[in-house]
Amino acid sequence: MQLNKILLFVFLGSFSCLFSQVDSTEVKKDYGRIFGGFESNSQWYLNDKGRGIIQPEDPIRSNSYLFLNYQIKGWTAGVQVEAYEKNALLNYNPEFEGTNVATYFINYKSNKFDITAGYFYEQFGSGMLLRAWEDRALGINTALRGGRIIYRPSDNIRLTALYGQQRSGFNVSDGKIYGFDSDFQLTQLLKLEKSDLSFGLSYVGRDEAIDLAIENPQFDEITHGISGRVNYSYSSFYSNFEYNYKSKDAVLNRISNTLDENLIKDGNAVSLNLGYSKQGLGIDATLRRTENMTFLSERVPTVSGDNTSLNFNDKVLNFTPALTKQHHSNLANIYVYQAQAGFDFKDPRILKVGETGGQIDLFYEFAKDTKLGGKYGTKIAVNMASWYNLPGQYRLTPAEYKTDFFGVGTKYYSDYNLEVKKQLSEKWHTGFYYINQYYNKPWVEDGSSDVNTNIVTAEAVYNFTSNKSIRVEAEHMWADADFKNWAGGIVELNLNDKYSFYVWDIINYGNDDSSKQKHYYNFGGAYRINSTRIAMNYGRQRGGLVCVGGVCRFVPESTGFTLSINTAF
Repeated sequence: MQLNKILLFVFLGSFSCLFSQVDSTEVKKDYGRIFGGFESNSQWYLNDKGRGIIQPEDPIRSNSYLFLNYQIKGWTAGVQVEAYEKNALLNYNPEFEGTNVATYFINYKSNKFDITAGYFYEQFGSGMLLRAWEDRALGINTALRGGRIIYRPSDNIRLTALYGQQRSGFNVSDGKIYGFDSDFQLTQLLKLEKSDLSFGLSYVGRDEAIDLAIENPQFDEITHGISGRVNYSYSSFYSNFEYNYKSKDAVLNRISNTLDENLIKDGNAVSLNLGYSKQGLGIDATLRRTENMTFLSERVPTVSGDNTSLNFNDKVLNFTPALTKQHHSNLANIYVYQAQAGFDFKDPRILKVGETGGQIDLFYEFAKDTKLGGKYGTKIAVNMASWYNLPGQYRLTPAEYKTDFFGVGTKYYSDYNLEVKKQLSEKWHTGFYYINQYYNKPWVEDGSSDVNTNIVTAEAVYNFTSNKSIRVEAEHMWADADFKNWAGGIVELNLNDKYSFYVWDIINYGNDDSSKQKHYYNFGGAYRINSTRIAMNYGRQRGGLVCVGGVCRFVPESTGFTLSINTAF
């Protein structure tokens, strides 16, 4: 707390220095500019007798963020203050508590240099070794506090060096992070006319003292990570290959949340992306294999009640999103996949150390004024994703494994879907979606049985004017286990650029337990003016995983009001 206050005074003092420099050197005073924003997400949790939900002790909770930046010439300084009063929203990281200065930075940028001191965000390559980022909807902020230098000796070379400690709540983790990244563009050097070629190399090191309780450790205090990537494109074809390696370290057993000092393993991840795109046609395929690639800023996650910091995506250095289609359907998001990148030995039947699989996307547009395209054209999209455990030999006690690089093991998940979009007239737009999912709940989520689903969704949008429309959607899920069948619908009304309203409901009518055949309804609206948006809604939250961009957090069942305010200036 004291360090935050001192640095805040230094931050404010830097403004004075910058202003004094401007006063003494400029005939026409340039005071720079101040910009920033404010975001607040509040919930009032209510009792719901129909679902047996009792509101928490502090039923009104809020997450708020105020960020201010000052910029003059090549200098920028910023600070973010966060408030979680009286408490953070349910199932957010318990380290987010009270009101405090969360992040601060000062940055200088020129044609060749980009230098930052304080908190900063960074990503090397795809992020499989390092990604420091923020997503408030998921309660994630893994910024690094330290220093970063980016040097561009030419337009074709970018070099990055950094040092820091990862943010955790209003503090930082114990591990010290070192990093170096490089990007080289070879197109001009090799005088390539119809193609582009680049490659990059990365290094990330985590330095953390080994627990004194571990005698004669067979691993080092510093865990090294290296990565290489190549990007190549020619005409309408593009490709990317990346390999990541993590040096040997004691394996974290996520079930017991302890280090197995007798199981010392390295980790690796390899990904390949291939694609072809031209007008009216797109094909994209991504394959990935990860093994023991949990990379944390502290070897052992912090325990909080029945959760650990891993449950809140806290103290995670790398980024391993689920490579599956991100559906907008409420029912298609009941069974969502989370990437299985780490070591989980649950029992003799469920032993896993990673994942292998991929997804393929196909996009095609039937041209206008053709038999299948009609007057306005027809768009179709097909997505296929499948993910599996790594094949190999596994032993529970004492823990040991040896994987095979090729092949697949137990199936985790699959999602095969078809999307057809058709404009019927100047005012009518329609869409049809079919989704087939397989969800191995015992392996992915500690469930009792695997689930097969078939989901059908249809939507129609009618545009009254250029800024007034109504959207209607209906969907149904057939499931052979777990919650069984669902049905739902949505109505959205956009009156103009300022006002919008919606109402939706999904019902678990097929649940074998009739007491759980509940409606999950929600209705609300939003008001926009300039750069400010205010939204309010009332309804029931279905407990489960909420995902953004392939990264998820668990939310509990709840009922109540939600108020969101977001503005920029």
